[in-house]
Amino acid sequence: MIERRALVLFSGGQDSTTCLAWALSRFESVDTVAFDYGQRHRIELGCRLNVLRELRAAFPAWAARLGQDHLIDLSVLKSLGDSALTAERAIELQANGLPNTFVPARNLLFLTAAAAMAYRRGTAVLVGGMCETDYAGYPDCRYDTIQAMQRALSLGLDAPLTIETPLMFLDKAATWALAHTLGGDALVALIEEHSHTCYLGERGTRHAWGYGCGHCPACVLRSRGHAQWSSAPLGLRR
Repeated sequence: MIERRALVLFSGGQDSTTCLAWALSRFESVDTVAFDYGQRHRIELGCRLNVLRELRAAFPAWAARLGQDHLIDLSVLKSLGDSALTAERAIELQANGLPNTFVPARNLLFLTAAAAMAYRRGTAVLVGGMCETDYAGYPDCRYDTIQAMQRALSLGLDAPLTIETPLMFLDKAATWALAHTLGGDALVALIEEHSHTCYLGERGTRHAWGYGCGHCPACVLRSRGHAQWSSAPLGLRR
């Protein structure tokens, strides 16, 4: 069998952990990469290591496929201008209708850096948790944006590159359901306990859906989706 490799953009949140499980169920070798861009919730950089450790322990078959983890310094994003994700300020809507948690071109830079790494490692597939169904309205999460980036990166590298976004058309309830389909109760429990999504970096309060402040946009989406999924009849949770 020809080895198939993938590189997962892995922040350690609910979405990227689900995407990592998705990749591990499909590819023979899976590496992970995260980005330090001065994020206010940089506690996620430690949580992601806990997720990787717990995945290896709970899923031996996936552990055999899980390769190297990488961390890239992209602090240039913060130097280009603060947002509510990179500075202590209240989260609110801007005049353009986007929340001030929007970091311009963040995903574009993430994908470019990941593509450069993938090229060096002989990997032709990137996996990201971008979603345009249940999100804050970020334009760099949209399907058309990702398709444009896939074409631009393939042309710029002169090598075929595929960007897989398994959550693109799923809401958060469906994302919880996908995690359950991939790894059952064990994966859902792992995501609840060890992943981190809260924009404020809050891990003092444990909710049914995991740790977080409970009121930032990321927590609201995660908690609402968990409630919808967990309250559905068992046969509809998959």
